[in-house]
Amino acid sequence: MQVSRSGYADWQNRQPSQRATEEQQLLGSIRQEYHQSKGTYGSPRLHKALREKGIRLGRNRLVRIMRKYQITARPLRRFVMTTASDPKLPVAENRLNRQFSADAPNTKWSCDITYVYTREGWLYLAVVLDLFSRRVVGWAMADNLDRSLVLDALQMALTSRKPAAGLLCHSDRGSQYASGDYQEALKKAGALCSMSRKGNCYDNAPTESFFASLKRELVYRTAFATREEARAALFEWIAVWYNRKRRHSTVGYVSPEEFEQQNQPDTMRKAA
Repeated sequence: MQVSRSGYADWQNRQPSQRATEEQQLLGSIRQEYHQSKGTYGSPRLHKALREKGIRLGRNRLVRIMRKYQITARPLRRFVMTTASDPKLPVAENRLNRQFSADAPNTKWSCDITYVYTREGWLYLAVVLDLFSRRVVGWAMADNLDRSLVLDALQMALTSRKPAAGLLCHSDRGSQYASGDYQEALKKAGALCSMSRKGNCYDNAPTESFFASLKRELVYRTAFATREEARAALFEWIAVWYNRKRRHSTVGYVSPEEFEQQNQPDTMRKAA
């Protein structure tokens, strides 16, 4: 290689540069936050987490380090439709009309259903998302798509949040949401029903985005042997990780629970 003995010996004994040493220290912090997120955070959330810990690191440098050491978030998979409409059931107009922001909690909710594969068969999950904080305020799981699935999720949300009359509750046109029992439950709670246009998943984008994160970060990485195993994992991901800890880009890279805590005084003043 045409290198002198002295030059080779000097290279072997040379101490790492200050920048290389600093990079290894940063790499340790990056990997720690990445593993705490269970391998789900990309550069925006990692950058926010590191800055909150007082670690000064530019976004571009973070991206370069992540690329160099192959630290990547899991990719998305294709959207799959899970609910079917019934032309004999009435549908509501799209009152939400893609206005996905809310000025206060319990004013706009978004609802939907997804499915999780287990070796015992499918497990279906229905959720209710508060568009103010993106917090999951109600959920239910079952081995079938009966309307009781969405009713149980709605009842959990109504019991835990106690919304005032006028709440806008949005869903797709699935037969479960158009059923008489579900519509009666909304009416009893003083809530207005809103439904997406036919075959348009973008009208319910926040909940579709929530399901995409759930699938990417948990479901596609886990082989569930039983429905009970999947139930436990879904509960832990929603109640412990997503609501309380996971940084959400829509609410300034804090968790839904932290966002509500930060904005509670303002919300109370508006209500007063």
